[in-house]
Amino acid sequence: AVGSSANCADPMTVLNTVVAEQLVDFKTKVDADIKKGEKRDSAILKALRQCIKASRSILFEGDNYSDDWANEAKKRGLSNIKSTPKALDAYVTKESKALFERAGILNERELEARHEIRLENYTLKVQIESRLIEELALNQIIPSAIRYQTEVLTNITQSKAAGMPAASHTTSLELAKSLSEHISAVKQGVLAMREARTKAENQKTTRAEAIAFCDNVKPQFETIRHHVDELELLVDDGYWPLPKYREILFTR
Repeated sequence: AVGSSANCADPMTVLNTVVAEQLVDFKTKVDADIKKGEKRDSAILKALRQCIKASRSILFEGDNYSDDWANEAKKRGLSNIKSTPKALDAYVTKESKALFERAGILNERELEARHEIRLENYTLKVQIESRLIEELALNQIIPSAIRYQTEVLTNITQSKAAGMPAASHTTSLELAKSLSEHISAVKQGVLAMREARTKAENQKTTRAEAIAFCDNVKPQFETIRHHVDELELLVDDGYWPLPKYREILFTR
């Protein structure tokens, strides 16, 4: 299965090349045993047993996205790469280059080019998402939250001026404090993301840039998202500039 925005042609090219390589290897073994005088069926069964034994470490019938598989893969000595930039390195390993060249599918230069292009595409996507998050946070979320916070603070001031008991505006005061904390956290998250993005953009290679965006810029998305989600629950609908989750799921 590929991502919703991905083309299945690339994975299919890889899978078909691997299967073709295995079929050629299988036939070579069978033909070699037949030449030695072994019967065809016996030679095929012998080659099948060898294949099953050799592939045992990668056979797993559970959930490959679960922690169980991650632990099992480690136990079996298998790679379990969880970031896109490092996973793309598979394009340019010695084994991959030899495989694709033997099959006459892609040469070394073509593999290097695909590796570079996919790294750059990944970087551009994360960069665009980062800039969009910054724009939404600074131009829409924070100003809207501050406007609502101002209304809450005005309510507190007017309540005090009217001589109402302190207990009557305790809730408003707690709300104002919560708004302030999350507004500040969003702003700090945006600044941290911007700084990480600037450093990532100054890396010397495309691969180093992609890894920096993955390891240092992308994690800031979750931090900012968490505090924006909290603000969405606190800010009055009339002040919130974007559709809220419940409005997306259940139209008004």
